[in-house]
Amino acid sequence: MKNKQQVIRSAALLAGMFVAGLAQAQVAVIVNPKSAAASMTADQVSSIFLGKSNTLPGGASALATDLPESSAVRDQFYSKVTGKQAAQVKAAWSRLVFSGKATPPKELGSAAEVKKYVAANADAIGYIEKSAVDGTVKVVLSVD
Repeated sequence: MKNKQQVIRSAALLAGMFVAGLAQAQVAVIVNPKSAAASMTADQVSSIFLGKSNTLPGGASALATDLPESSAVRDQFYSKVTGKQAAQVKAAWSRLVFSGKATPPKELGSAAEVKKYVAANADAIGYIEKSAVDGTVKVVLSVD
């Protein structure tokens, strides 16, 4: 009986540490290194990812990329940058697409795919965990 309680206690502790680690992940908004954008405000990024703007600072068209809907980083990004939850973002894009006013960000399968796409496209913008950033992309906004 005592071993069972210790296993449960240890599992709970590990789960708590894992969740705490997820909550601490920093999100980096990234662009191509050749982009004229040196930095961006949360409002500028929000406008692009909510379909209110389709240009990057410097005037280039923005090719926005999204992580999958199931991604915790995606939830954190939208919550912190736009102040909206996933369902609200999805509803907003449904209205824009239906009215023909905008095209939603291109959903890619992983952070590695987002980074690769942004590195290969001068007008691309995306977001990934800050720990995944390398020299192939440029960070224009960090979100805690």
